[in-house]
Amino acid sequence: MSASRRRVQLEVIPSDTPDYDEEKPDLGAEEGSDEPTPSDGILTEDHDPFAGGKVRRKASMARVFKGDYIDVRSKPYLMRILEKRGDRGILFADKVLKFTGSGKMKREILLITDFAIYIIDPETFALKRRVALAAVERLCLSQLSDNFVAVIVPTEYDLLVASTRKTEIVTVLVESMKSTSNFELEVSISNSFEYHAASDVVKEIQFEEVEGGTKTRIVSK
Repeated sequence: MSASRRRVQLEVIPSDTPDYDEEKPDLGAEEGSDEPTPSDGILTEDHDPFAGGKVRRKASMARVFKGDYIDVRSKPYLMRILEKRGDRGILFADKVLKFTGSGKMKREILLITDFAIYIIDPETFALKRRVALAAVERLCLSQLSDNFVAVIVPTEYDLLVASTRKTEIVTVLVESMKSTSNFELEVSISNSFEYHAASDVVKEIQFEEVEGGTKTRIVSK
């Protein structure tokens, strides 16, 4: 591991007792480790969803996007989930860390199509959640170099995930909603923001720049 790699310190503070996984993943790893191919799309400044408001890693400034990192079309159980709902246009697919309402971190498959966001259990292949893109109001990110993104869904509850491919996730959502519904998805950038971890649970995620990386705290409101 390079000595210059930025690290993210995650501290989850629940209401009463600790309720999070003992194994803490490296949430500050460099974005995207896969080798690009000539057919992949390239993110340029013209497609930058952060509009200069966020600290960017050098590796993410000219990102090469692959889209499907788990080869969805070769997995019948995933294709059945999509086809059952009349969805075929796969824009992004990868494993991410999803934060539950109780504060646990769980690895899930995040799949984005032209019409919806899917959360799928990678072990049982059960569909855990489907969010129509039309229901998404905005995205929330910090100003610092980290891997967190919150998808704000006012009619349901919000989705907080951490991914080393956050730049691609944000770009895919912004571009997709703009092309399919001509809706300019808001990207809110702040070092603290609230989100609904469940329909009746509000939490705040706070980011602080520390030596060598970013410290992140999730607190119940």
